[in-house]
Amino acid sequence: MAIHIRRREFILTLGGTAAAWPLTARAQQPSVPVVGFLHPGSLAANRYFVAAFRQGLAEAGFVEGRNVAIEFRWGNNQLGQLPALAADLVGLPAAVIVAAGAASSPLAAKNATSTIPIVLAGGIDPVKRGFVASLNRPGGNVTGLTLLSMELLGKRLELLSQMVPQATTVAYLSGPSSSLMFEEDTGEILKAAQALGREFIVVEVRSPFDFEAPFATIAQRGAGALIVGTFPWFFERRAQILGLAARHKIPATYPGQSFVYEGGLMSYSAGRDAARQIGFQYVGQLLKGVKPSDLPVQQPTKFELVINLKTAKALGLDVPPLLLARADEVIE
Repeated sequence: MAIHIRRREFILTLGGTAAAWPLTARAQQPSVPVVGFLHPGSLAANRYFVAAFRQGLAEAGFVEGRNVAIEFRWGNNQLGQLPALAADLVGLPAAVIVAAGAASSPLAAKNATSTIPIVLAGGIDPVKRGFVASLNRPGGNVTGLTLLSMELLGKRLELLSQMVPQATTVAYLSGPSSSLMFEEDTGEILKAAQALGREFIVVEVRSPFDFEAPFATIAQRGAGALIVGTFPWFFERRAQILGLAARHKIPATYPGQSFVYEGGLMSYSAGRDAARQIGFQYVGQLLKGVKPSDLPVQQPTKFELVINLKTAKALGLDVPPLLLARADEVIE
């Protein structure tokens, strides 16, 4: 266990250069392969992911500005823009397209091309969604890393219950019930809550601009702890979510480390290591000529528990020693 505050300034500096590679770079270096990066969210909410992705790509021997170019296309939460953005990457043409975030991103990429390799990176079941034939033998032009975020929800609930054992009612902050993720995620966490003997309530966020009402509902129903779901636009609104959690003094676990770095209590996720794997293990190999059909779809090999002691103190919580010992990173 490493007890420290990681130097986020360095990571943010790397991530902040995401748009810095000039659009004219290919004209200057026509032999440089282009990696397309398609995401439904924004750069501001995904700086840590971008920085780790660049790190993995560099470990595979590809450094942006030297022997590879990266073209980012951000949907900025306008999912209807993704098909046009994917088509734009195909037209460059990109040598590889990373389709990260929600299922809408790989769907747009897959509809845009059946020949350019696509690397998916998100909390989806690619077999169930029809992106690949199977995990071991994906077939076609799609491979990548599946976070299977719904399987992490049970673990997040277990860790949160250790942090707040007195919480008999746990709330789950979810996206709208019309979303593809809703049924899978709520079903998974309901089973985990029943196994732990916790009352479980689902609170929907129907608009990305309205978190006040859902948090008021959480408080009214007496929830003693909160699990924030993995919906991509929750990352976009994390400052608002963190502010409301602090105002209502509710202990919460979050879907990514960035929440904890910015004041959240705890998180359990693949985080930066998954993004590094995407760059090193997938994009790097594809650029070297490996076929996507020869790269099995995998799950992350490492998950990290991050705890913010300052936030725990503000909430009046004593972090159990065993939980503290399990943490991969502690922010003091």
